Amino acid sequence: MLMLPLYQNVTRFFESLGQLTQLIGETLYYVMRGDVEFRNTLKQMVALGVESIPIVFIISGFTGMVFSLQVSQEFQRFGVTSLIGQLLGLAIVRELGPVLTGVVVAGRAGSAIAAELGTMKVTEQVDALKALATSPIQYLVAPRFLACVIMVPVLTVFANLIGLLGGYIVAVYQVGVIPQVFFESAISFLEIYDLFASLLKASIFGVIIVLAGCHKGLNTNKGAQGVGDATISSVVSGMMGIFIANYILSALLF
Repeated sequence: MLMLPLYQNVTRFFESLGQLTQLIGETLYYVMRGDVEFRNTLKQMVALGVESIPIVFIISGFTGMVFSLQVSQEFQRFGVTSLIGQLLGLAIVRELGPVLTGVVVAGRAGSAIAAELGTMKVTEQVDALKALATSPIQYLVAPRFLACVIMVPVLTVFANLIGLLGGYIVAVYQVGVIPQVFFESAISFLEIYDLFASLLKASIFGVIIVLAGCHKGLNTNKGAQGVGDATISSVVSGMMGIFIANYILSALLF
């Protein structure tokens, strides 16, 4: 009797893994063919990316300010204020910018994807698309996939800039760091490769977010309760995937 729940959990895991693999394969098939509706993609870029800009600005800006406040006070105590810009720039661009953007998008856009597709699944709109010989992956998933892969790196660029600006304001006007020292420190240590790695991370985070949201949404059941469960599960899965992928990418890239 004790083996039955374990067997069910293992079976459910491999079933879910198979569904996710099929989802990835079909999505990449339509994307590589360019068989994605342009208007729908633009709509998703606005919904998932542009509308996330305010919260990305707020979170990244205040994160940069807090980080700068803590670091500036300690570095000033030891007389190494010339390193403040360097540390802040590396921390924001390499880690905080892409990770915080990914978490924001997973919480806002990932949950929206799961809720929307989950509602369509339980109201049989997905089945209606199949009855009309229209692939749900092509019509629903591929545009969201492209939108996330494009917009998460764009949002990360804004997050990096706002985070650095917030850190600069606190370091210069609150702690008293000389502006020229801050800029020289940040610019001299940041390289093009750091920006490339940041955007690469963001792209992969975008893939994780959209796959988690679409997978949970398209496999929703149990009516309204199932939609709520799928939404929560997509956010949790997306955030876990982001932090796991972040460690792996950091180890490989840096």
